[in-house]
Amino acid sequence: MTDSNLTRRQYLTYGSAIAASGLLAGCIGGDGTDTPAGEGTDEPTESGDGTVTPSSHTASMAPVGEVEFDSVPENVMVYSLLYADLAVAYGHGDAVNSLGFSAEAGGNTLDAYYERLPGVSFDHEGIEQLNSGNSGVTIDKELLYELNSDLHLADPCLVMGFDGWEEADVDEIRENVGPWFGNTLSRRNAEPPEACADDYEYYTLWQIAETVADVFQSPSAYEELAAVHDDLRLTIEADLPPEEERPTVASVIFMQDTFYPSRIDTAGFSNAHVRPLGAVDAFDSAEISYQTAYDYEQMLEIDPDIILHRYGINSYYDVGSISQTIADHAVGGDLTAAQNGRIYPGGHPVQGPLMNLFQIEMTAKQLYPEQFGEWPGYTHGEPYPEIPEEERLFDRQRVADAVSGE
Repeated sequence: MTDSNLTRRQYLTYGSAIAASGLLAGCIGGDGTDTPAGEGTDEPTESGDGTVTPSSHTASMAPVGEVEFDSVPENVMVYSLLYADLAVAYGHGDAVNSLGFSAEAGGNTLDAYYERLPGVSFDHEGIEQLNSGNSGVTIDKELLYELNSDLHLADPCLVMGFDGWEEADVDEIRENVGPWFGNTLSRRNAEPPEACADDYEYYTLWQIAETVADVFQSPSAYEELAAVHDDLRLTIEADLPPEEERPTVASVIFMQDTFYPSRIDTAGFSNAHVRPLGAVDAFDSAEISYQTAYDYEQMLEIDPDIILHRYGINSYYDVGSISQTIADHAVGGDLTAAQNGRIYPGGHPVQGPLMNLFQIEMTAKQLYPEQFGEWPGYTHGEPYPEIPEEERLFDRQRVADAVSGE
């Protein structure tokens, strides 16, 4: 399969097929041994004239197993914001050709954070929106043929749950267009579809980041960003107040006078920005599902100290307006969080590593202003607020240099 007559796209496709031998190959390497996520890069080779040519490299992650690449992918289908942020983090944001939902909304969220990273940006003009569903979520298979991507940086087990998709369709795209690589059910450690059950594994956000660094051949960028994250976590852990002094926190989405709750203490990368802060989950004694909804009276019974509204930074919701709506309501105005002005824009749950750094900092300031400095407030549509250098919890320039490869 390394015949010189093969195109780069063919090699991407067939290399994946050989290494993974199907969608559900798990993490079995080419020699039949278990291959840990993130391992497997060959050394470059030197030709007779002295020029150095990079040889193939591999990346491995459940559920697809090991995928082989002859070069860094240049045209990449992306479904979730997590993987768009990763592509940018490793200097390949220009390879992204699509996003699952509104490219404008997702791109605006990334813009809001990147505004504070010198030289970092994401051009989302002309990016295709993959999801075309109205009542459900779906992707037109023909669109994937049109995009003709080197790589589908998306979880095939997630795609199998979309309207009109089966395992055979996922296999068809892998064989005829390009390989899949992604793990999204680790967002909440959700149960995979039956076809994926035997080979699915759950990863932390930063484990996913390490593996995707192999795809883009950016180990140094990953190591530096992970070091920034480690330093940030240590800063947070060193100054957390005693558990008995921590606030109760409710994570919600608010629409049409209804609160849709979500737990902050569960496993999965959706909570990677709030779980390290050790706050008390206001919903810890409640049965929460995607169908759970509370009216004002039910929310007042819980009465959290702080309300975090998900997707709060330059995304779908104007949290400032929402906060005023709640405060003006006859019952909502009695909420402790409303009375104390502690309804805040919360993080985006489908976060990549760059987003995660900002969202940890943001949440730390919202929950513990005495320890980490006051949250300066946020106006919908604006970038992440400018924070004085001495009050920042991580070094913006250090992050920007990692992204640019310096």
